Order: sequence, then structure tokens, then C-alpha cells
Amino acid sequence: MPMPLYDSEAIVLQSYALGESDRLVSFLSRTMGRMRGVAAGARKPKSRFGATLERLSHIRIWYHQRETRELVRINQCEIMESFIDAFRDYPSSVVLALFSEITQAVLPDHEPSDASFRLLLLVSQEVKKSAKPELPLAYFALWSVKLGGWLPALDTCAKCGRSIGPGEPAFFSARALAVCCPNCRTPGMRTLSLAARRAARRMLSERLDKIAPDAAAPEVARELADSMLDILEHQMDRKLASRELLGVPA
Repeated sequence: MPMPLYDSEAIVLQSYALGESDRLVSFLSRTMGRMRGVAAGARKPKSRFGATLERLSHIRIWYHQRETRELVRINQCEIMESFIDAFRDYPSSVVLALFSEITQAVLPDHEPSDASFRLLLLVSQEVKKSAKPELPLAYFALWSVKLGGWLPALDTCAKCGRSIGPGEPAFFSARALAVCCPNCRTPGMRTLSLAARRAARRMLSERLDKIAPDAAAPEVARELADSMLDILEHQMDRKLASRELLGVPA
């Protein structure tokens, strides 16, 4: 019995050399979730896949799937949007790689998440458009934590329950998934500034493409991103390899 043919909108997360001429491709399907498949002959000079399997390419993909096999067989891809040019800018390339790495790490196999798909496409497009990756990274990390169900209340003390006023600092723990007031602070907590908390509230209420690029200073975006990346690494129980390259000169 022939395998059924499926098609879906998808984003390529990563591809790896497989054998002499094939590629193993990790991709996020809008309708089927995170999947892996084999693109036969994709590494040949005149491959029909061309540049469609580059990282973060937004594509239409056709694939065969057998229920008893983990890997699908990729039949054809059609490019909808390429991010090759964005990868030529070093800071942008590091952040785009982080998007891919985090998506692969936090999303389970074969569980559709339209919100995660739209988030990944939106932040990638904003990095490509602006070449200023600090705000998109903070937005992506914040929403990845939010969608994962790990975001603590940012203006309420997790221990005593009182609101943290605008004139006082807040203290954050990725391990405890908690934000605390000065009175309940424990050793090892890091400061989470009022500016970072304000930026987070705005990002949670507005789409990234509606927020002005200068809405948060780069250092505020980095502070928020660092806090959210700490949560993601704690939940993943490992360090993000791409994160080590943030701020490293090209």
C-alpha cells in the first residue's frame, strides 16, 4: 500500500548531511508540529530542493508518512520566504540560530502549535527586516516561556503575594520560577528592573511588528532576554549552545 502524501506550511529548523547525497531535516509544520524527515538527493548539485532546506526557510512541504516510522520522506518543497540574507549578518545569525535551537528543544514531536509557528515566523521576519535582533530575541524568549507555561507573575511577589511597586526593585529566580519583592529576596536572585518588566508587559500585549524598534533600549531587551533564556535553560536542563555566541565578535 503506497504511503499517503501530505502537504503543509512549514519552517525549516535544521538540516544535516545524511549519507552521500541525502539530508535529514528537522522542520516545524504548521498543522502537524515538529517533525523530522529525509530529503533524498538533497545534497546533489542539481537537487530539486535547491535552497529550500536552509535554516528557517518558510516553505510549503510535501511529504510521505508511514505510521510505523518516525521519519517522513520529503518529496518536494516550495520556498515561501528565505532568510539566507539575514544569516549573513553575524548578530542576526546568532539570534536566528537561537530561535531554531529553542524551538527544537521545547516543542514536543508531532504536537501542532499554531501559536509557536506564528511566533517563530514573526520574530524571524523582524530580524530580517531590522537587522536589530535584541528586541526580537527578548520577545521570542518571553513568549516561548509564556507558551511553555513557565512565566512567573512579574509584578507580584511569589512569596508574600503583595504587588511590587514601580519604585522598588524586583528579584528573579529562574530555578524557582519566581519574582520576589526586596523583603522576600533570597541569595542568588538577580535584579529584574522596572524597565524590563514594563517592556515585558508591552510585549505580552502587542505584536512585535507593532512595537517600535526603539521601544526598549538594547540593554533592557538584553536583560529581559537573559532572564527568559535562564528559564528556558532551566526547563531544558541544559545550556543553549547558540547563547554562548551572543555578544561574541564575528
